[in-house]
Amino acid sequence: MDQETGVSPAPRQRKKADKPALSGWRKEVWDWTKALIVAFVVVYLLKTYVFQLSTVRQHSMEPTLHEREWLFVNKISYEFSHPGRGDVIVLQDPSMGPDRKDYLVKRVIGVPGDRLEIRNGQLYINGELTIERYTDVKIEDGDYGPVQVSAGHYFVMGDNRHSRASKDSRDFDQVPENKIKGRAELIIWPISRWAKL
Repeated sequence: MDQETGVSPAPRQRKKADKPALSGWRKEVWDWTKALIVAFVVVYLLKTYVFQLSTVRQHSMEPTLHEREWLFVNKISYEFSHPGRGDVIVLQDPSMGPDRKDYLVKRVIGVPGDRLEIRNGQLYINGELTIERYTDVKIEDGDYGPVQVSAGHYFVMGDNRHSRASKDSRDFDQVPENKIKGRAELIIWPISRWAKL
C-alpha cells in the first residue's frame, strides 16, 4: 500500500508476447499450403464416398464401352437405392485365380427374385424373351440355367456376347450387393464418345 496516498497500486499486467505475423512470401506460401490441404481433403472425400473415374481395360462391354474409355462412376447412388436391371456397374471381381482383376465393369441382367435362362442364344428373364438393344450378336457361349437370383445378389454379364468374350456371373455366379462399388453413368473420355449410360 502506498503510504502517501493510502491506495494499493494496480497489479502490473504482463503484456502477452505477440506472435510475429507472417509477411511477404511466407504468408503467400502459408495461404497456398492451407488451400492445397483443404482441396486435397475435399477431393479425397469425394473420391472415396461420392464418385470416381474408371478406365475400361478389356473388350467385355463392347459395343457399349471400348477399351481406354474413361467412365464417371457414381458411388453414392446405391447408398439410397439398389442396382436395377440394365444398370452398368463397377464391382469388385468376386472370382479367384490368376486372371482375377481388382474391378470389373458389367451390366446388371438379373435382380433378386429374377429367374434367368439362356436358351438358343437368347436371354429369358422370368420366362419372357428379353430383347437386349445394347448387344450386337446372339449369346454364343451356349445354354445356361435356369437360375434364380438370390436375395441381396445380382446376375451380371458383359455386353459382348461373342464366345468367351466376357467373364461374368456365368463364370463366378451371382454378385453380392456389397461387392458393387457404383453405377457407371457417363463416358467422359474421349470427348467424341461422350454419352450417358
